[in-house]
Parts: sequence; structure tokens; C-alpha cells
Amino acid sequence: MKESLAEKLRKYFIMGTQNSKQDPVVVLEEAAKAGITAFQYREKGDNALTGARKLELGKQLRQICWEHDILFFVNDDVDLVEPLEADGIHVGQDDLTVQEIRALMPDKIIGLSVSNVREVEQSPIVLVDYLGAGPIFRTSTKTDAKEPVGTAWIASLRKQFPSMPVVGIGGISTENAENVIQAGADGVAVISAITDAKDIKRAIEYL
Repeated sequence: MKESLAEKLRKYFIMGTQNSKQDPVVVLEEAAKAGITAFQYREKGDNALTGARKLELGKQLRQICWEHDILFFVNDDVDLVEPLEADGIHVGQDDLTVQEIRALMPDKIIGLSVSNVREVEQSPIVLVDYLGAGPIFRTSTKTDAKEPVGTAWIASLRKQFPSMPVVGIGGISTENAENVIQAGADGVAVISAITDAKDIKRAIEYL
């Protein structure tokens, strides 16, 4: 039986070199073996790789996802989608519009971040495949993160879009991931819960 998109988004890992003290290739390999179901390549911010080096790392991470049958997304970098043969792209409210991306990539999975009612009302939800809801809790990973919206935002989106896959993001840890799922999320997206974990396998089990 083929897994649904919602099931494939259950344990969603996001990472770039700026998030990991170790080699990202080693971290992703370990996380893939431990059971993540989706991965987003997010190489942006201070000291992030660019150009050929960014593409080369992306190819190495993409290969791991192929080997472990894990969905591979790129974070808002449209130019990387085709060279990396990504399954899809995740965008925020300030990136290229969903309409433009859908026109460019009719067959790719598109994820969109939404953090309040206004963003939902202004977004073409019908054109996306899943929603990233958050930040659910306070996060130190993103310097420009918005104020936390709490698990009530998950419940609100689930009620409004009963069949749309929803992934909680922002400040999610092994301690609070269950609350996010119980609120109605199909999955949890994490960065430091895995990159900073002393035991990656155990951390992913708890997610």
C-alpha cells in the first residue's frame, strides 16, 4: 500500500550547514537510517554555502534520500529543484509566490508556511499540497522567526482544511512533539531536535 503524503511528512527534518556542527552528510545518513520520512535542504543565512558548493552538498543529501525512500524538498530556492530532482519545494510568505511556482512546476509537491488567519486568507491554499504551521513554540534556529502561535493554530487549520496535510514547525522537541500531533498535525518539522541530539536515533524515535 502506497503511503499518503500526510504519512510521508510525519517526521520531517530540516537542515543546512548552518544548523549542524557535524558534517550534514553524516547527520542525514544517521537520521535517514533512524526513520525520518521527509527532508528539507535549507541552506541559507550566515555562512551558508552558495553556488557550486551548495549544489554539490545538495546532490549528496539528495542521494541519501533516494537510498532511503525519503521525500526531498528544497527551501524556497527554485533554481535547485530541477538540478537536485527534488520531490518538491517549501516556501514562506515572502518567497516566490505559489502561483508562480505552480506554473513553473505543475508536478512538484509545494509546501507553504502560514502563521495566522490573514496569511491563510491571502494564500492560494488550493494550489499547495501541504501547510507548514508555526512557529508553534519559541525557536532559536530562525533569527527572523515570528511570535509563537501555539498548538491552537494547528487545531484551527485542521478544522478549516480537514483533508490538507499539516506539519507543525518551530521550537518542536522530543518533549512537545506529541502535543503537536495530538492537536491535529500530520507531522512535525524539526531542526535542532535532531542536529543537537546526543543520540539521533533515540531523538527520532521520540518524535
